[in-house]
Amino acid sequence: MARTPLLSTRVLLVCAAIGVATGIVGGIAGSLSLVVLATAPFLYGMLLGAHVLPGIIAQEVLRLPLVALITHVLAALVASAFAPMWIGRFLGTALLFGAIQEAVAAATRYRAWGPWRFFISAAIIGVIIAVVVFFAADLGKLEPWAQIAYLALSVVSPVVWTAGGLAVGRGLRRAGVARAHA
Repeated sequence: MARTPLLSTRVLLVCAAIGVATGIVGGIAGSLSLVVLATAPFLYGMLLGAHVLPGIIAQEVLRLPLVALITHVLAALVASAFAPMWIGRFLGTALLFGAIQEAVAAATRYRAWGPWRFFISAAIIGVIIAVVVFFAADLGKLEPWAQIAYLALSVVSPVVWTAGGLAVGRGLRRAGVARAHA
C-alpha cells in the first residue's frame, strides 16, 4: 500500500490558499508601515503582529509539520506584491516566524494542538518583535510613555492576532478544509 506523502498536493493547495489570504493582510500591514512609523511609531508592533497569521491558520487547519513555514513564505511573496520595498523584510519575517511556530510544534512532536501551544509561539514572537524593532527603528528616542506602549503592544499584538487566526482556522476545519488528505 502506497503511503500518502506528508506534503500532498491537497496540503500544498491549502497552504497556498491560506498564504494568499494572509499575504494580502500582510501586504496591507506592510503598506501602512511607513505611515504608522511616521505618525504613531508606538503602534508599529500592532502591524507586525499580523504576520503570525499564515502559520497559525495553517497549523490549526492542517496540524502537520512544515505547513507554517511553507505558508509563511507563500504569504510573504504575496505581501511583496503590495509593498515590494519590504520583500526582504517579508521573507525574513516569514522564515523567522515560521521557524518559531514550527519549533514550538516540533517540541510537542506535532501532537499537541491546544491553543496554549499557539500562544507560546505568539509570546516568543512578540518579545522578539518588541526588542528587535525597538533598536532597529531607534524607538528609544520616543517619550517614555510611547516606549512602554510600543513594547506592550508589540508583545500583545501577536497574541491577539493568534487568537483571530485560531478562530479562522477552527472555522476552516469545521468547513471541512482539514479532512483526510487522501
